[in-house]
Amino acid sequence: MHRLARVGGTPELLRWLAQRSEGWAGLLDSEGTVLHAAAPASGVLPEVLQEAAALAAEGVVVLKGRGVSAYSFDKDAYTGLLFPLDGPAGTPVPVLAVLAPRPLPAGLSTLLADVMMPLTLCWESESVERKRRRVDLAESRGREAVLHLLMTGQLSIAHQVAGALRPRLPDPVQVCVVECSGGSRDEVARICTDVSGGRSWIVRCPVYARHLILVMPAGATADCAPLDLAISGLVDDCVVGISEEIPLSDTATGYRQAFHALAVARGLPGRHARFGLSPEPAIVVGGAGAQWADTLLGPLLAYRPRRSQDPGSQELAATLGSWLAFASGATQHLKIHRNTLTARLRMIGELLGLDLERLADQAALDLALRVRATPALPRTTPTPPGTPASAPDLDGLLAGPALQAWAAEQVWALAPAGDTAEATLRTWLACEGRLGPTAEELGISVPGARKRLTRLEAVLQRSLLRTPSARYDLWLAFRAADLATS
Repeated sequence: MHRLARVGGTPELLRWLAQRSEGWAGLLDSEGTVLHAAAPASGVLPEVLQEAAALAAEGVVVLKGRGVSAYSFDKDAYTGLLFPLDGPAGTPVPVLAVLAPRPLPAGLSTLLADVMMPLTLCWESESVERKRRRVDLAESRGREAVLHLLMTGQLSIAHQVAGALRPRLPDPVQVCVVECSGGSRDEVARICTDVSGGRSWIVRCPVYARHLILVMPAGATADCAPLDLAISGLVDDCVVGISEEIPLSDTATGYRQAFHALAVARGLPGRHARFGLSPEPAIVVGGAGAQWADTLLGPLLAYRPRRSQDPGSQELAATLGSWLAFASGATQHLKIHRNTLTARLRMIGELLGLDLERLADQAALDLALRVRATPALPRTTPTPPGTPASAPDLDGLLAGPALQAWAAEQVWALAPAGDTAEATLRTWLACEGRLGPTAEELGISVPGARKRLTRLEAVLQRSLLRTPSARYDLWLAFRAADLATS
């Protein structure tokens, strides 16, 4: 019994009891609900098992009503034996129930009395473990919620929620994305905590099961070693991407940068990389870009739901941002059903008068949301509703000197990849970022198209095939380049 308790806990002990008693063994709560149950390996019909569970539940009700420390009953060809487990006075405890065919095996009552101690210890240990997992899950969800608030620019609420957890949110920060191998994410999280001296805000990514997201103080780690180098050196098969130093309010930008750096790090021997392309287009657009973003998103931001249970403008904007960043992974990010996501996107498209299936509209909305999340940009006088013509359009912004310089830098980065790189990317973008049509247009196989884009990821130092993808920035850059030559 003690060996089974160490190896398999409550389920193994009950399975062993069912074999020894040639009947049904179960653990029920004080209301008669079956918590664990076991029966002999073969020879017992499902309806017999259901009847045994029902009889055990009736016995628990009688045991509780009489307030006794043991209870037995006979029903048809079965005898039921019930014993409450040990526990603090006044606290509901589970009840061990065994239903065995008559005549009972010799020594069964003594056997049940002997098993009470290891069974009680197993149950208490498992209860503590269940509580620990619930606490860990609650903390993990809390950290995930804080990260979501940071990504949507809600700093004051993020600080309030983070106040109950540790450490405090730093400012300025660097965002780090760690890709773990297999099921080692929890162990890597512990190592990251140690390496950063407990100062990093560590979140298990809700979209990618192998990713950890770290929001850490800008600068060196506790031992003055770069965090990406320290983690990749301590953990085998671990890949690390890290952002530039940014204000806490730009956490969403930092995550994009770290994710793009991660795509580069996968192809490097050291398995770590830092984001090296700047500035962000959302930063260089200036006040005219801020006015354009406000105008484009105006119908969405001004939306008021008819019913209180329907999503409001802020929730719809967060849904749009999550979908643009993670595509179908937004369901995991937002914890919503895919049908809910589809309905919200349809509503957003109708409100804005845009086709969310078009990459051009996606790129415009992605830029507008990033501009809106950059509060330092100067705003001109807001455009009154119904007069959008006074606001600049996207082509006007892209034709400006700041975005022209940014676009030239993006296109220039393709030079080391040869003459076919730009053609490949333009074809991919013209096919709405879909591999099948891209391969058909290029006259190559789908794996061949994927290999080309993977090689371009290393050249551009950006992620293309996995979201968040650089396809929006590339569309904007090529559009700006076309405007410059037209």
